[in-house]
Amino acid sequence: MALTVETRGNAHRQFWEQAFDSLEAAVVIFDAVENKIVQFNDAALKVTGLDGYELAAMKVSELFPNQLAELINLTLECENLGCAWSNDMRLATSEGQGRAVELFLSTFEIDGRTLTIAKCLDLRSIRARRAEAEVSHFYRGSLPEKQRIDSVFRQLEKGSQLILDAAGEGIYGVDVSGNTTFLNPAAAAMLGWAAEDLIGRPAHTYFHHSHEDGTGYPIKACPIYAAFRDGRVHRVDNEVFWRKDGSCFPVEYTSTPIEEKGRLLGAVVVFRDVSAQRKAQSDLLAAMREVESLKKRLELENEYLQFELRGGANHKEIVGGSVAVRNILEQIELVAASEASVLITGESGTGKELIARAIHEGSSRCQRPLIRVNCASIPRDLFESEFFGHAKGAFTGAVSERLGRFELADGGTIFLDEVGELPLEHQAKLLRILQEKQFERIGETTTRQVDVRVIAATNRDLKQEVSKKTFREDLYFRLNVFPVVSPPLRDRLDDIPELASLFLRRACERANKQQLQISLADVERLKAYNWPGNIRELENVIERAVITATDGRLRFHVPRTVQVDIDEIDVSSPGLEPNRADGTNGLDSAPTAIVTEQDLKQRERDVMLAVLRRCNGRVAGRDGAAELLGVKPTTLYSRLKRAGIDARALRK
Repeated sequence: MALTVETRGNAHRQFWEQAFDSLEAAVVIFDAVENKIVQFNDAALKVTGLDGYELAAMKVSELFPNQLAELINLTLECENLGCAWSNDMRLATSEGQGRAVELFLSTFEIDGRTLTIAKCLDLRSIRARRAEAEVSHFYRGSLPEKQRIDSVFRQLEKGSQLILDAAGEGIYGVDVSGNTTFLNPAAAAMLGWAAEDLIGRPAHTYFHHSHEDGTGYPIKACPIYAAFRDGRVHRVDNEVFWRKDGSCFPVEYTSTPIEEKGRLLGAVVVFRDVSAQRKAQSDLLAAMREVESLKKRLELENEYLQFELRGGANHKEIVGGSVAVRNILEQIELVAASEASVLITGESGTGKELIARAIHEGSSRCQRPLIRVNCASIPRDLFESEFFGHAKGAFTGAVSERLGRFELADGGTIFLDEVGELPLEHQAKLLRILQEKQFERIGETTTRQVDVRVIAATNRDLKQEVSKKTFREDLYFRLNVFPVVSPPLRDRLDDIPELASLFLRRACERANKQQLQISLADVERLKAYNWPGNIRELENVIERAVITATDGRLRFHVPRTVQVDIDEIDVSSPGLEPNRADGTNGLDSAPTAIVTEQDLKQRERDVMLAVLRRCNGRVAGRDGAAELLGVKPTTLYSRLKRAGIDARALRK
C-alpha cells in the first residue's frame, strides 16, 4: 500500500486505492498550486527507487529536477485543456541520474480542490517492449521451430564452451527471432549483464540498437540480424554497444550466420571494446596536430628571429658606466622579475630596444621569444593580421593561416616599438588584448587566450598626445605601469669611449679590416659633439670612419658640405658639427666658448632649416634631409614638429 500524504479516512475509497496501487504505470497525484505531492502508488516508488517517506517529503518541482519551466507549462496546459502530454521529462531517482519518462497529466476536483494526476511511463521499458514486439512480428511464421533452433545453439555452445570461457573477446549468439541464445563471460563483463538476464531476450533491444553517433536504426537495418537473413558475414566498426548502467562504448564486431542443412538459424557475434584503441588514435591525432602546430610556430618564430638578426637586433649588453646607465640598470633589475607592463620613452637612437631586451632576458620569460613589432611600419589594413593572425582564406591573398605577433609571443614578451604611431582605431583593438588577454584571428570565431608580457617604447610625449586626443588615455595607463626613460647620449658623454670602442670593433669585423684604434683626441672630439642622433648616430659615424680609413688611421672628416642661407655657415654631414666661420670644424679643436642649451637648440633648428632648403623641403627619400643628416625620417619629422618647422612650406 502506498504511503498517503493526506488521509481522507473514507472506507469506501479503499477499493479505489487498491486499484490505484495495482497500476503498472507510476502515478503521482499532486497539488500544482501548493507544489505538494498528495498521493502516489507503489509503481512510483519502484520507478524512482525512493521509499515512501522520501517521496512524500518531496515537492513536485523536486520530483522533476531542473525542469521547473517545463513543468509549469505542462500544468498550465493541463488546467486549460484538461490534459497534457510530454516525452521530454525526466523523473528523479535515488541514483540521482533521472529517468526519461512519458508523462500524461490530467486534472480532477475533490472537495473543492483541483488536483493533477501524473502518469509516468518508463521510456526505456516502452522502447524495449516495442522492439520485442517488432522482432516477434517481423519473424513470426517465417522461421524454423524454436525448439530445434535452441537445440542447435545449445550444442554449439556446449561444443565450444572452453573456447567461449577463455576468449577475451565478447561472444554471443542470436536466433532468427533476434533473441540471445548464449553469452560468454567476457561479453557479460563488458555489457554489465548476467547471461541469464539476456538469454531469451532480444539483443537489439538491450545492447545494440544505435549507431556510434547515438542515432537508432530499425531492426531490418541491423547488421547483426542481416547475417541470418542474407547468409553473409557482416563486419562493423562504427557502432556502440550499451551497458546495463546506460553507458555505451565503441565496438568492432563480426556477425557470422549459423546454418543447418541450408537453412539459416541465427548468427554468432564476436565483438571487442575498442575504447582504448579509439582513445589512442584520438591522442595520436591530437599529438600530430599539436606537433604540426608547434612546427609551424617554430618555423614562424625562426623566420621572425632571422629577420630580427638581419635587422641588427643583436645587442648583447648595455654598455656604459655613467650615472644615467647605472640608474637604467637598477630600474631593469627592479622590473624584470615582475609581470608589469613597461613603457620606455626617450629620443630616437637612445637604445630603447636594448632596454626592452634586457628586461626580457632578466625575466622568468627569457626562455620564450621576445617578439618585436614596429608599430609605425604596419599598414593600417594589415594591423589585425600582423597582430592577431588570420585563417586560411580569410581574405584575398590569405593562402595559408598565419600566426599573429601576439600568438608568437605567447608565454614570452612582446615589444611594441614606436607605439605612439598607432592610429586611434587600432589602439582600441590593442587595448582589448592587453586587458583580457584574448583575441580572434581574422576569419575565425574561436577566441584564443594568450599569456604575454608587454613592453612598449616611443619617442613621443604620450601625455601630450593624450591631451591632444591622439592617444587613448586608458591605453596609456595600461602601458605606463612602470615608466623607464632612456637617456640621450649627450647626458651620458662619459660612456662614449666605451661605446666607441664597441662600435669600432664591430665595424672592423663587418668591413673585414684589422682592428683600428681610436685616439684620445678623437674621443674628445666625439665627446664635444651634441649627438642629436644619439647612439645610432655615433655608431654610423664610426662605421663611416672605418670604411674611409687608410693606412690604419681613422678620419672623422666631413664627407659632404651644404651651403646654408642663414648666416652663410656650412652644415656638416651626419656625425659632425657645422663648420665655424673660421673654416674649422667643431670636431677639429676643443670648444673655446660656453654654449648654452638654448644655443644648441637654435643651432639644431638652423641646421635643419638649412638642409631642408637645400633639399627643397623633402624629408625622406634619396638626397632627402633625413639622409643628409644621417637620421631616420621618423626621427627628423619628430624634431621638426618639436621645433615648429613645416617642411612643406620650404618647397619651391
